[in-house]
Amino acid sequence: MLPRETIATAQIPDGKELTLVSHGRDFIIMLGRDELMGTRMQFSEEQLAVLTLAELEASKPRILIGGFGMGFTYRAALAHLPAGGSVTVAELVPEILEWARGPLAHLSAESLDDPRGEVILCNVEALIDDANDGTSPKYDAILLDVDNGPDGIVVDSNFRLYTRTGIAKAKDALNPGGIMAVWSAAPDHKFTTRLKDGGFEVEVREVRARPNNKGPRHTIWFARKR
Repeated sequence: MLPRETIATAQIPDGKELTLVSHGRDFIIMLGRDELMGTRMQFSEEQLAVLTLAELEASKPRILIGGFGMGFTYRAALAHLPAGGSVTVAELVPEILEWARGPLAHLSAESLDDPRGEVILCNVEALIDDANDGTSPKYDAILLDVDNGPDGIVVDSNFRLYTRTGIAKAKDALNPGGIMAVWSAAPDHKFTTRLKDGGFEVEVREVRARPNNKGPRHTIWFARKR
């Protein structure tokens, strides 16, 4: 069995630690003993962007992504972005971007230099608030992949994103017809109910972690504002 090798660590605001490890040719970002993401199971995170963009009505969509991670969702959004569109990523941990230009450069470095996108070091909640108070324009899609699901395990404050108040803020930050899409490692029926109670039209899809219908099943919520 191949051993896991620790490449780097990063402290996050709540005092927890992220660890970047290699396992043969694969890379994994860990939170404690939990795998947050890895290069062997990136397909569903790419589909978060691909499926959302396929459903958008806006011709030049303005996209917000919560969490850079290994850049899977960001790269997929840029690859499928219509002409004139833009993508903004909110990333809370500076070391994530250092890893993207360092040991993970073969995955992400090129996307960080794409003029159609930008990565801002902040909590995604702050950019949602900016869209609500007029500091910035509203978005056509908000893609959230900041946790393993709607439970705020990475940073405790992330839990607010999935509350009724957080859902209402996200809805207000969207243009009519806009979509809030949320990635999760597992289903959460209570979250589906909160989205519906918040006035969204909700579709829940299961997506495999790897192409060709392989790997574990992940959940993506697509909540449309009308």
